This record gives sequence, structure tokens and C-alpha cells, in this order.
Amino acid sequence: MQSPWFKNWFNSPYYHQLYFNRDEKEAAAFIDQLIVDLEPAPGSTMLDVACGKGRHSIHLSEKGFDVTGIDLSEDSIKEALHHENEHLHFYRHDMRLPFRINYFDYAFNFFTSFGYFRTRREHDNAIRTIAQALHTGGCFVMDYLNVHYAEDHLVHQSEKEIDGVNFLITKWFDETHFYKKIIVEDEAHGEPIVFTEKVAKFSLGDFTEMFAYQGLQIQEVFGDYSFSNYDVRKTPRLIMIARKK
Repeated sequence: MQSPWFKNWFNSPYYHQLYFNRDEKEAAAFIDQLIVDLEPAPGSTMLDVACGKGRHSIHLSEKGFDVTGIDLSEDSIKEALHHENEHLHFYRHDMRLPFRINYFDYAFNFFTSFGYFRTRREHDNAIRTIAQALHTGGCFVMDYLNVHYAEDHLVHQSEKEIDGVNFLITKWFDETHFYKKIIVEDEAHGEPIVFTEKVAKFSLGDFTEMFAYQGLQIQEVFGDYSFSNYDVRKTPRLIMIARKK
């Protein structure tokens, strides 16, 4: 059976090369503002789901919280482990499988690190993992793309050159998913390499239902990293803050 697309792509050095030049300042500012909004107690336990190389986990731990990051990518976790300390921990783990029960005060899933799985059941399992990991009254923050905004603002073709590697990117969508085909041209590798991302079109209604099924209730919804009100057409993000009942 063929590996799911994300297993190979997230473990590829090209994935990190393409995406990890993202605006670090914007990401840090968003997390800073989130902490102001949530007001976690010093030393609060936090779970960063799909943590990648741990940059957001590191940022949170530097604020005095006890942070655990999990990710499926072996290479990402290997990198993250270089930063591990008494209050910062990393594990290679599949979010569809249980991870600690009633343990964390907060859980985060940043920058559309969800929606990759083949079936709704797998997505439900991932939400269940997060819900089970939280204490009663614990808080979950999910940051997802806004489907309608993404449809209206889709750039179908683009090209980027990063450190001598060329990325040819084609985007499209159907009724249920967004797709992104990435052709990597690297002289060091010879033949071009092709990866295709696939992300589910989950709406606020979908998440409300998925969360409720696992005992999570959405309390606040924001539409961008400046914490503007969510607008189904006008804001780029769908940032949901939920509590475990």
C-alpha cells in the first residue's frame, strides 16, 4: 500500500526549504498575542500537535510553560530534540493515536497542520487524541485555512527559487479538497521530484461538529493572526478556541 502523501513530503528536506522561510515574526507575534488572550498560568502544560521542528514549542517554552511537541516526521523530531530541556519535550507520534490522557492544560494545532488524512474517521481520531489529552476545562486552539477565502484568492501557478532549488507550484480545488502540486528542480538531484499536497475543505460547521463529538465546545473564532473577527468570505484564517467540557 502506498504511503500517504504527507509521510514522504513532511520528511523531505525540500518541504522545510519551501515552507520554513515563512515570516517568523508574524508567527511569533501571533503566539504572543494568543498567550495574552488565553492568560495561561505560569508553568501550564501545553501540547503542540504537528510541531514540525519545534519552533513554536520552543517559543512557548521560553515563556515559562511546560511544552510537549509531537509530529509524525522522524527528521523533524530529530531536529527538535536538539532543543529539548526540562520544560520542553518532543516525541515522534501519529496524532491519530492516543497520547497521554487528561494531562495537558492547553493544546495547539498551528498553521493548517490538519486535514491531511484520507477519511473523516481519521480526522475524528486526531480530534479525539487532542480532546483526551486535555484536562476537563482544558483549552484547544486550532488554526486552519478559511475555505471560502482560500477559494477566492487561489493563485493557480507560481514559481520560487530558494538556495538554487526551483519550486514550480500548481494549485487547484474540487468540492472536498485543495490540492497543491510541487515540482522540485534541483541540479544536485537530477530528475525533477513531484509532491502533491491534499487538504480537506473543513468549514467552521464541520469543526463545530467534530469538536462537539469529542466534548469540545468552540468559544471564540478569529479570522487572522491579528485576531480580527472571523468573516466567512473576507478573512484568511479560521482560528478556533475551544474548551473541553
